[in-house]
Amino acid sequence: MSEIAESIEEGPFSFKPIISPLENKLMWMLFAIPIAVYFEFSGQHGYAFIASMLAIMPLAWLMGKGTEEIAFRTSESLGGLLNATFGNAVEVIIGGLALYAAFRNPELTENMITVVQASLIGSILGNLLLVLGLAFLWGGLKHKKQQFNAQVSQTNGSLLLLALIGLVIPAAFAAANKGVSNDSIVSLSRWTALVLLAIYCLNMLFQLKTHATLYATDGHHDEEAELSQKQAITLLLVATLFVAWMAHILVGSIEHAAEQFNLPYLFIGVILLPFFGNAAEHMTAVSVARKDKMDMSISIAVGSSIQIALLVAPFMVLLGWVMGVGMSLQFGLFETITCLVAVLITNFIIQDGESNWFEGVMLIATYLIIAMAFLYM
Repeated sequence: MSEIAESIEEGPFSFKPIISPLENKLMWMLFAIPIAVYFEFSGQHGYAFIASMLAIMPLAWLMGKGTEEIAFRTSESLGGLLNATFGNAVEVIIGGLALYAAFRNPELTENMITVVQASLIGSILGNLLLVLGLAFLWGGLKHKKQQFNAQVSQTNGSLLLLALIGLVIPAAFAAANKGVSNDSIVSLSRWTALVLLAIYCLNMLFQLKTHATLYATDGHHDEEAELSQKQAITLLLVATLFVAWMAHILVGSIEHAAEQFNLPYLFIGVILLPFFGNAAEHMTAVSVARKDKMDMSISIAVGSSIQIALLVAPFMVLLGWVMGVGMSLQFGLFETITCLVAVLITNFIIQDGESNWFEGVMLIATYLIIAMAFLYM
């Protein structure tokens, strides 16, 4: 206990500037944690959904902060990879709990699978259109023209298109074979998931080993760490535990919120959950863009989308396989088309290795149009 108390006190490495609401305004939202617990135990599940969703925002930011502090000791590309990985931890936690809820109560299977699939699509859309758009806009307002590694961007863009095949094929298969059974689609999805995971592992080998020099950049070592390595790891673990707690309340109250506030499950999954759950990487990607560190910003936004498509989505399918829940990669025709549009637009914009604020506006506008479409579905 004395060690924790000492770490909170001001000093060379201190938690205080990070967790104090007086110094970090976002930390005021941590008060949503006890509010969510109160609503949950008092049976007001609709309000528990809102409170837990709000509580995840500062907790996700703390996860991102812990990851960022650890990433200070790495290259910029590896730092972006770490931020993207732990930024996606929220999706993994929420998706895993939703599948577990379907396992415990088969009557919830259809709705829970819809939420998981929608949150995965929403994360890809949010990262490619909203986060990258905000990064281009916020960075472009300070810097007339920003440059980044075009070769890496083109490689990531190609990988995104390849990853999207894993989402397009099941949807196209279902559309072309109207009488096909759901078991066949689920079976196709499971084997496709294994292929996507293999591609992800090979991509890590390519990025971190055989072609590490292609991704080697530096630029965030000029900032001083606020936490020691031990404190950063502690912050990351504690924040993750609280995210899991809030996600448990969130998943359990989704049905009540959808009914009470008349919200479509698709809108909750595609827009609300990714927006609040990805707050950490949103802020990180946008803030580093302002500092003209576009390689790291794009690494977080695009890298996160790649991880969703190649790692998180296949993992959810395999997790459902283990639980006996028919989770598939058949995300629906409209959802898949919007995702394809997002990937194509992003590839077109980043291929020249330069960005400006107006390109950011175009990406944000595309996201808003898609968000309104899901609200009316």
